[in-house]
Amino acid sequence: MTDAMKADLRRYLQLGRDAVLWKLDGLSEYDMRRPMTSTGTNLLGIVKHLTAVELGYFGWTFDRPFAGSVPWASESAELNSDMWATAEESSEYVVDLYRQIWTHSDATIDELALDAEGAVPHWPADRAGVTLHRIIVHVIADMDRHAGHADIVREMIDGVVGLRAIGDNLPSDDELYWSGYVDTLEAEARKFRVLPQK
Repeated sequence: MTDAMKADLRRYLQLGRDAVLWKLDGLSEYDMRRPMTSTGTNLLGIVKHLTAVELGYFGWTFDRPFAGSVPWASESAELNSDMWATAEESSEYVVDLYRQIWTHSDATIDELALDAEGAVPHWPADRAGVTLHRIIVHVIADMDRHAGHADIVREMIDGVVGLRAIGDNLPSDDELYWSGYVDTLEAEARKFRVLPQK
């Protein structure tokens, strides 16, 4: 049962990783990096952040050091430096480091039991004690939240949508369908619009 549970958890973790990286496909360095929200959310920054997330939760939590360096995850790193890439950090570098970290994370999952205990260094002491199972679920939840951010950011950049490149999780790939759909939603929403008093 434990092997089957691990396999399920690993599958969902990998689906999230793949979805986030797919959102970079075909984009210029500029489009990967450009801030698309008032808080600066950008696609390459999401990948950098998730690299630090996996390093922290699957590495530090279980005292499993990573052999390489993740500068934006160090104690001396500039605040929020895991959420954007400098000009010196190529997308290839960031993606390669992310893949290295997820290999490190997968080794943690493979080598430890789901009830293996660890401690999250940045959580309050009363809840810092965790199991591997809890951390995998936590990271999947965090990953999927950021994958949702990436979905919206990519759509804002060039209109590309969906969970996978083949787009088979959407009801249609017809622009006319989506235009009519959005018009219907706007018409329904307008029924609740409050007009200014004269």
